[in-house]
Amino acid sequence: MDDTPTGTRILREADATPSVLRDVDIAVVGYGNQGRSWARNLRDSGLAVRVCARADASREMAAADGFEPGTIESASSADVLCVLVPDDVIPELALAPSPRALTVVASGYTLAFDRFRPEGDLGMIAPRMLGPEVRRCYEEGAGFITAIGVHRDVTGTARARTLALAHALGGLREGAIELSARQEAVIDLAVEQVLSPALAHVSQSFLATMLAEDIPLEAILCELFLSGEVERTYRRLREEGFARQMEHHSPTSQYGQLSRRGRYDQVDLATTMRELTADITSGRFADEWDGERRAGHLRLAALKQEHCGAAVREFEAGLRRLLGPLSAEPDPRDD
Repeated sequence: MDDTPTGTRILREADATPSVLRDVDIAVVGYGNQGRSWARNLRDSGLAVRVCARADASREMAAADGFEPGTIESASSADVLCVLVPDDVIPELALAPSPRALTVVASGYTLAFDRFRPEGDLGMIAPRMLGPEVRRCYEEGAGFITAIGVHRDVTGTARARTLALAHALGGLREGAIELSARQEAVIDLAVEQVLSPALAHVSQSFLATMLAEDIPLEAILCELFLSGEVERTYRRLREEGFARQMEHHSPTSQYGQLSRRGRYDQVDLATTMRELTADITSGRFADEWDGERRAGHLRLAALKQEHCGAAVREFEAGLRRLLGPLSAEPDPRDD
């Protein structure tokens, strides 16, 4: 275990004792993006894993992957339960773990906002990675960064079992940050609700400025995302750090980026960011989302129609057929 200069604990494979899960009955609840990757990774690490899923296509997929899936309710008898369904669904599950069981979630949301209160130990293993990539990183032997925390330790074994599970999952190979459920939930929601809207506003402002200079829309969108340059630059940032990746830019680019830093300092983003974060930390967003779910997700549907509807999808599909990897493939419409 390493401690950073700020006191944050970084956990590694050496901190885990894999043997504590030997011959332990582990149930993976849900077989979607995270559940499928978790179940396969844990099985390939030699653990006794069973899948508990709804009677739908996910259960059929689990069977095709070599599991003998059972009902979600059957997970209650397991020694370790990995609950890997959407946060708003978790409170509705008919789960009743024993007081000696460990229940693990992949997000701190339900624990931080008191939406999920099963008996026994409670832990969190939150990969900083999309579900399918959890599997891909495991297969590549690379692993992935993870947020790990123990929310409740009734048995005195919660930490050891949570770390062993993270080890088998591949979540300690690149290091794991020890966070509370609240810390993980706040930063996760803040990326979605505080940072993402700010970045969208910046992109829209840039687009409007470039259109005013008679730059073609297609060229602007290429610079923003379609060319992949930003994506690959961020990959360099991850792999090499800011200072080293800067050397891959031309001197003109370096000077332009660095000399114009601070030009937006007068823009008060912080006030809005604090207000949006307060919605998260106070629980107001969690209450709002509960109400949205009870109403049948009507506002979500309207928002998706407005921002991600058929017209947007059609435009983006057409653009991707003209520029980028898909442009090199035959257009099925020409057949």
